[in-house]
Amino acid sequence: MFRGPIPIPPALPAAVMVLLAALWGLSVYAGWGLEAFCSGGVTAEECAGRMTLVTAVSSLFAVVATALTIGAWLTWRASLLVYAIAAWMGAEGVLFVGGLVAQ
Repeated sequence: MFRGPIPIPPALPAAVMVLLAALWGLSVYAGWGLEAFCSGGVTAEECAGRMTLVTAVSSLFAVVATALTIGAWLTWRASLLVYAIAAWMGAEGVLFVGGLVAQ
């Protein structure tokens, strides 16, 4: 258990990180991002080109999030868990905002 204002079982932040990582991976590698943001009025090739840049920027956040996640799981430090979750949310946020801009 993590000690702090409210004790949190380790499974809860671990599950959050796994779900955020799965959402990011499916958005990038399974084509969910292209389907969500490139199915509208612009040509598919033009939008896919812009989404490639968005995916590359989001991947930087995902690499940091992966490193923090591994570090958090190995050390079970609560601060690393918070930073890892924030980094995964940043990767998702970059992907979402970038997808809106790419439309």
